[in-house]
Amino acid sequence: MRKGEITAFLSLVFVLLLSFISGIIEASAIQVSKNLSRLDTDRAIYSIFGEYQKQLLEQYHIFAIEGSYGTGDYEEDSLIRRMHYYGNENIQHEITGIQYLTDNNGQTFREQVLEYMEQRYGIELIRELSGMTAQWEEQQIQGEEMGEKQEYVMREIEALGDIPEITDGGNTEGQSSTELAVSEGNPFTCMEKIENEGILSVVLPKEMTLSGKETDIDSQVSYRNLRTGRGSFPSRSNMNGIEEKLLFGEYILKEFGNAAMKETDPEQDILSGEERSLDYEVEYILAGKASDKDNLESVLFRIFLIRMALNYVYLMKDTVKQGEAQTAALAISALLLMPEAVEAVKQIILVVWAAGESILDIRTLLSGQRAAFMKNAENWQLSIWGLFNLGTEQDNMEGRGTQDGLSYEDYLRILLFLENTNNVTMRTLDRVEENISRQDNMDFFKADQCVSRLELQNTVQIYGNLTYQFPVSFGYE
Repeated sequence: MRKGEITAFLSLVFVLLLSFISGIIEASAIQVSKNLSRLDTDRAIYSIFGEYQKQLLEQYHIFAIEGSYGTGDYEEDSLIRRMHYYGNENIQHEITGIQYLTDNNGQTFREQVLEYMEQRYGIELIRELSGMTAQWEEQQIQGEEMGEKQEYVMREIEALGDIPEITDGGNTEGQSSTELAVSEGNPFTCMEKIENEGILSVVLPKEMTLSGKETDIDSQVSYRNLRTGRGSFPSRSNMNGIEEKLLFGEYILKEFGNAAMKETDPEQDILSGEERSLDYEVEYILAGKASDKDNLESVLFRIFLIRMALNYVYLMKDTVKQGEAQTAALAISALLLMPEAVEAVKQIILVVWAAGESILDIRTLLSGQRAAFMKNAENWQLSIWGLFNLGTEQDNMEGRGTQDGLSYEDYLRILLFLENTNNVTMRTLDRVEENISRQDNMDFFKADQCVSRLELQNTVQIYGNLTYQFPVSFGYE
């Protein structure tokens, strides 16, 4: 046997070495526990966001968690329970931030739509349209001005009173076409009918059946009180730029039905959705009214004013048609015994003639054809004598389409761009929610309980009485 000995200094070094190694091991154990806790939490949050609502994705290409999990009874604790199911029950989760599809006027919904459209179709889809938006805005202004002119003209027509008809025992030989027209009707009938019965009374093609569907407007996302999230989340910049507004409009036109769709694309899958509460969905997104009829009337009147302004501009340049209007004005002024009113009556006739041409334009659009955008002598449809029958029982005129004009969908595209962005986004969510609820028998589905982003503060006991807190966030981008 041999004796061993160790100095006090070496003993201290050895003790320090052991302490250092123990500290390293303990620190490693703590760090491993932290990492495992983070991994458990990450796995859990990835898993619950993997439980996205299937119909919402398949039909509208939007990711979101349906927060009630099919029960209709939404509570945030459901998300915590799912976190524990997929992760570690010993980790305490506190929701510090949550965002729903409806928050901030549908911010995250709009972001996902734009991301989908960019990836699926690319920016080239709307590149050619972006240069036309200034012209669209100008047309809207002209339409608004024409609306004021129309109201003025209606007051003037009322002031003129009833226009007596010329009777000659049925003998029309020797009369000019204008005199014959004056003797057979009132050139202001169409305007009076629009004023008294609405635009739909004169613009619908004979073969078109007006939808009678209605929806409960008070239950819609854009009307009811909504659940709101909390917290601060990053958002896409410039969501309301020209290209973004055009892309969102294209999404609406591709996903929702409109009044002319059966004429333009009878095989369109959208039309198979008989369970949908409205047929004219794009019109609803533009007008936000309870019935198909009211939405269509609102949209058609806006198109009517735009067309009326453009047609009036052409009439003011066409000397031949101004001459015809002058002749008609002379005849009407003579009938009214008001020769001093010739010029005023002429201007009224020109406005009414532009309105009559606009009526035929809309009939063309609703029948699935394209209507000429800028008018000339070749594509002008309504003669001065045809104006006397327009809106009467003898009215059998149909619109005449052109190859290079605009379609009804083109006008919807223009109006979607010009409409308030928040209104368009929230009304689109109206249709998404109601269609999923009705078509898939999911009465529990509500857009304001669909979670798109989540932020958690997590607490776990990792070593004795030592606790560890860390944040985690996740969201659909």
